[in-house]
Amino acid sequence: MQTFQAEDGTALAYRVDGQGLPLLALAGLTRDNRDFDYLARHLPPDIRLIRLDSRGRGDSGWSAPETYTVAQEAMDALALLDHLQIDRAAIIGSSRGGLLGMVIAATAKHRLLGLCLNDVGPVLERDGLLRIGTYVGIEPTVPTLTEIADRMPSAMPGFDQVPALRWQEETIRHYVQLDGRVGLTYDPALRIAFDAAMAAPFPDLWPLFDACEGLLLALIRGAASDVLSATTVEEMRSRRPDMFFAEVPARGHIPFLDEPEATGLIKRWLGAVSCLA
Repeated sequence: MQTFQAEDGTALAYRVDGQGLPLLALAGLTRDNRDFDYLARHLPPDIRLIRLDSRGRGDSGWSAPETYTVAQEAMDALALLDHLQIDRAAIIGSSRGGLLGMVIAATAKHRLLGLCLNDVGPVLERDGLLRIGTYVGIEPTVPTLTEIADRMPSAMPGFDQVPALRWQEETIRHYVQLDGRVGLTYDPALRIAFDAAMAAPFPDLWPLFDACEGLLLALIRGAASDVLSATTVEEMRSRRPDMFFAEVPARGHIPFLDEPEATGLIKRWLGAVSCLA
């Protein structure tokens, strides 16, 4: 991991692998660059995968809770492209990372080659968000990562036929073993920002999606997702019939991105993006 400083002085960590078409990977609310480990194994050799730990996550520095916003994190992503002297990049965003991508499409479309959304859209189902809210910023009560892995299947609704080894891999990506307890891999103050966002009226995000007009757009949905509904996907596809789309069976929020449906779509989308680069 390498670091650079955001405009407000926060140290932001990032990782770069490969050479070629720049693909900026933006993770979800409480997640970090390791969320894209599974995908990295399946990318074509001519892809430069750039993974950012958003502020407060992973190896990035913590900042004031009021800076944990989609708008600020989108600016941080653009600052990373500036730091790397990249004029235009494709973005793949999982959950919150996809919201960052849509904000960038609305505010700096000239910096984008294309956008791939992983289980996120302009309507976020409240029940799914409330489920996420049950664990944001809260340290687990169990003392070991082994116990976390054992509980993962019940804590991740919609995921079927996932081998135990994958839950072990997920555990070490989202938690850390401390002395006698399990800790978080992000600033617990994310809870403050999350609660503030949930208390406010939900904004209309369709203008952000419509701002993606002219971009090569792709969407992956977990068939059992409780955050991105089939109804929202239907409307997204109606507005953008040219959008690449794949639904991943036996997956909730969010697909791992190494499922055949996901990797196949991403490769097709990247192939189209490469023709524009």
